Amino acid sequence: MNRPNVVPVEEWQAALDDLLVEEKAQTRALDALAAARRRLPMVRLSADHRFVAPDGSSVGLPEVFDGRRQLVVYHHMLEPGQEQMCGGCASFTDNIADQTHLNHRDTRLVLMSRAPRAEIDAARERFGWTVPWYSADPSFYEEIRLAGGFRMSVFLRDGDEVFCTYYTSGRGVDRLRLDFNLLDLTPYGRQEEWEDSPVGWPQTPTMQWLHPRDEYPQD
Repeated sequence: MNRPNVVPVEEWQAALDDLLVEEKAQTRALDALAAARRRLPMVRLSADHRFVAPDGSSVGLPEVFDGRRQLVVYHHMLEPGQEQMCGGCASFTDNIADQTHLNHRDTRLVLMSRAPRAEIDAARERFGWTVPWYSADPSFYEEIRLAGGFRMSVFLRDGDEVFCTYYTSGRGVDRLRLDFNLLDLTPYGRQEEWEDSPVGWPQTPTMQWLHPRDEYPQD
């Protein structure tokens, strides 16, 4: 097994200290990005969109906030009639934590998909997911310019007015996943081909190792 070099503790500590200086610089850079994000303008959204809530009721966009003023939406790639669950979206949903602390900052996180309510409920039952998951109005996806794929969108509510303030996709969603962030701390990382790793480190095609958790080979 290829592995990192073994060195005296003093040499290891010196190398780690150098890395921590770079990490601190990156933390400050992320703080600066968050500050810029808080200063973005926003766009007003139509009040006509309807969604099917987890209890089967039809609700408007303001009601998806559940009384809170900020809403984070993960657009899960479950399409109508889709037979194969997306491993990326499934594993992302597995990483969603309890929302108690988020809710106490007047913010809610939900899933949203184009799939009908019955297909969403079947997926929730299969994996035991409890995060609120809404069936989306197709016109809503058209207004926020989401033609396909996964995405994280952020919305602000002021009374009955709703605004879109930010969205990200691709690698922008990576830093929100506990599993990816923990793997990034390890010697072998995510073990994917795009990573800059030493020669001989284990690597497989990007994202192809991810599966819904009940589809992994059994040990």
